Amino acid sequence: MEKPVLIREDGLRHDGRRPDELRPIRIEVGVLKNSDGSAIVEYGGTKVIAAVYGPHEAPSKFMILPDRALIRCRYHMAPFSTSERKSPSPSRREIELSKVIREALEAVVFTELYPRTTIDIFIEVLQADGGTRTAGLTAASLALADAGIPMRDLVAGVAVGKVDGVLVLDIDELEDEYGEADMPIGYAVGMDEIVLLQLNGVLTPEEMKEAIKLARKGAEQIYKLMKEALHRKYLKVLEM
Repeated sequence: MEKPVLIREDGLRHDGRRPDELRPIRIEVGVLKNSDGSAIVEYGGTKVIAAVYGPHEAPSKFMILPDRALIRCRYHMAPFSTSERKSPSPSRREIELSKVIREALEAVVFTELYPRTTIDIFIEVLQADGGTRTAGLTAASLALADAGIPMRDLVAGVAVGKVDGVLVLDIDELEDEYGEADMPIGYAVGMDEIVLLQLNGVLTPEEMKEAIKLARKGAEQIYKLMKEALHRKYLKVLEM
């Protein structure tokens, strides 16, 4: 297959976005009645739902941490989420991303308030079009907040890519597949801290600095939408 045109002659991307422009984002919290907290997040064609259960009693004495809660996270892509049917069994990538997202959230959750308990986070990718781990991180952070679990900050996930030599914000699947680099970032905006950073591909030190600035700009926009989604839900609760 011939490489598609990712940066047009007018400087816009293949979908008409500017290099520093996010895809349309939709966020809703409290979408599942059987979980303690939940959220659905859409970044363009990527749709991810997250559910949180806990804190609750650890199911096994081997999972008990005497000084804090144990966070367990499962990131999973539904078989129908990709163009070719995916096996429902967890892949090595899904196991790795479960660990990466868990570690990012451990940086913001006050686990010490709930010793000897477990907090379970389930992230399900319903439709994949690039940026599933960052959308999943955003959804999980919101689901934790919806569950009323105290956190130092919300975490906004966003990816910066390098496409035809241009740094672009919030890459989609086509840009991920044919681009030169993909850098997912989890940014706790209020704390001004990066809690997740991965890089697939190659960036120069200068490009790395610019990519982090671009990610921060995108994360700040997502963070605002996250707070608005929580405000919408709990304003309804107060009005009832």
